[in-house]
Amino acid sequence: MPSAAPTTTLDPARPVVEQLRERMAAMESGPAAQPVATLPGLADLLPLRAGAAYSVDSASWALAMAAGASRAGEWVGFAGWTDFGAEAAAEVGIELTRTVLVPDPGVHWLEVTAALVDVLRVVVLRPPAGVDQRTAGLLQSRLRTRSSVLVVQGEWPRVEARLTTEQSWWSGPADGGGRLEERRARVLVQRGARPVQRAELAWPTLERLDAPLREVRQVPG
Repeated sequence: MPSAAPTTTLDPARPVVEQLRERMAAMESGPAAQPVATLPGLADLLPLRAGAAYSVDSASWALAMAAGASRAGEWVGFAGWTDFGAEAAAEVGIELTRTVLVPDPGVHWLEVTAALVDVLRVVVLRPPAGVDQRTAGLLQSRLRTRSSVLVVQGEWPRVEARLTTEQSWWSGPADGGGRLEERRARVLVQRGARPVQRAELAWPTLERLDAPLREVRQVPG
């Protein structure tokens, strides 16, 4: 997969808002559908592209989807995450100093999400129930204009792909003592009318701070 365009770090001597506005202008003028940095273990299975929306079924996958861009130097944001775990986010690779959190946007969640899409590369949203096609379409148009990525934890009418967990389990000491060592998950990826893609992924526990998701291993359907 082509590598994402390099990003520059923010100048601590300049206002953050001013620099984010400059990034917004650059994102707006950039081509749509350009690749966005994705964790190695997900890059072949579910590569992110600017201007697209994706849905996942768990908080751990939502964090993993944003972590690649964050590691690459991009700003990411979370909206509707009242239980956002800073430690868990950092352990999967999200740089907290480049993260914007709006725990409870309330009834203004759409406006808040659109504002985040304007200035951040990846926005992770927990939407209210019952999002309709029109509302999703408004954000989709914004994503294309700003060359941003939306990751939704939960159902969303318009997505490039959906990732759902078919099975998940942990491995560890056989005698029941000690610490869990590895989590495995069998996931399904659905892209429109294409056949469902199934893969098995494994990664160490979040206690290993900089351990990326391991390479995807395809499993029989």
